[in-house]
Amino acid sequence: QVQFVESGGGLVQAGGSLRLSCAASGRIFSIYVMAWYHQAPGNERELVARITSGGTTNYADSVKGRFTISRDNGKNTVYLQMNSLKPEDTAVYYCNAFIRSDMFDPPKNYWGQGTQVTVSS
Repeated sequence: QVQFVESGGGLVQAGGSLRLSCAASGRIFSIYVMAWYHQAPGNERELVARITSGGTTNYADSVKGRFTISRDNGKNTVYLQMNSLKPEDTAVYYCNAFIRSDMFDPPKNYWGQGTQVTVSS
């Protein structure tokens, strides 16, 4: 019903920047909260940042001041601008969104396939 295409991951040196993108497509009536999570090996998946349809944002303490989440509602896309990257930011990054496929269905929780971000020291 709904698919995500994530892009922008890769290998970067500490102090560098990356921009992640995640575009949703398919049966979409409305998109509510969009978010980015990350999961490092051996760790649980954790929230990095979230943004509501109205633009209200929340960030994990570890990324405040370095990462910026944004969205383009016309393109059903969420972005994560990551600056001043640290080795501890290394993880697989997943986009997430609550999406209503039509006006009669409740919103469902969808996940992207994940994109690897590796920060070298």
